[in-house]
Amino acid sequence: MPDAAKVVDAKGQTCPMPVLMTAKGIKEIESGEILLLEVTDNGARSDIPAWATQTGNELVESEEADGVMKFYIRKK
Repeated sequence: MPDAAKVVDAKGQTCPMPVLMTAKGIKEIESGEILLLEVTDNGARSDIPAWATQTGNELVESEEADGVMKFYIRKK
């Protein structure tokens, strides 16, 4: 798993909050750095990859364990 410059904890949040929290968090890191989003909302499974594609950021890796999805996103 990549080293994250910032962790966004969106566990317990429902759509659209995880996407909004991700967008805010990505603005707080430098280009090339990694943001880690932790989320429990099933909608994020499709919403976060779509958001990354739409914004030109790179979804580096994703994993799921114990009901928590983790998305590693590299800022463009």
